[in-house]
Amino acid sequence: MRKYVSGYCLGVHAQKGRWGGCKACADPQSLVPVKRRFCFYFFMNASSLFHSTILLTKINTLSWRPWLWRQQKLLSPRLAVSLFPVAGKKNSCDLLPLSEADLEEQFVRGNGPGGQATNKTSNCVVLKHIPSGIVVKCHQTRSVEMNRQRAREILQQKVDLFYKGENSDIFKEKRAAEKKKQEKKKRAKETLEKKRHIKEMQESDIK
Repeated sequence: MRKYVSGYCLGVHAQKGRWGGCKACADPQSLVPVKRRFCFYFFMNASSLFHSTILLTKINTLSWRPWLWRQQKLLSPRLAVSLFPVAGKKNSCDLLPLSEADLEEQFVRGNGPGGQATNKTSNCVVLKHIPSGIVVKCHQTRSVEMNRQRAREILQQKVDLFYKGENSDIFKEKRAAEKKKQEKKKRAKETLEKKRHIKEMQESDIK
């Protein structure tokens, strides 16, 4: 004769059931739980209660991991930079647009390290701006498309500087960078002079 042992559902139903699982979460024909994600059924004896408590602890620990991972991902410095732009820094300069009709493009063989794949492949881009006569040569990568894109970026900066002069954003950025470099060099020199002066005073006190 089959014995029935009373148990409890720890899921969304939280009602007393019989052998075979929770009444609300089980299939009436096969008595197999069909919502195992939300229902956890155990039997009320000492050993089952002990093992069920351990399993519930593991389940709760695992359920917290996705939430913690999302919080860490949201607070990561790399994502924070992409979500919040840096204040006081422009995303792009106001450069003069280039027209493809004013460009003359050639593909030549590259040189330098890289073996025969570099020396025998015409992936070096030579780009000329016909109205101004500015010529740019780009062989930064082995990809022709990447070199074409970078050559146009470099040429656009040079053309903008050629026509605008001191009013160009490129010129202003370079001048600001040089000024910052000079100020840093000046502060380093002043710090070195202070250290030298302190050292001379200490040596004079010792004598």
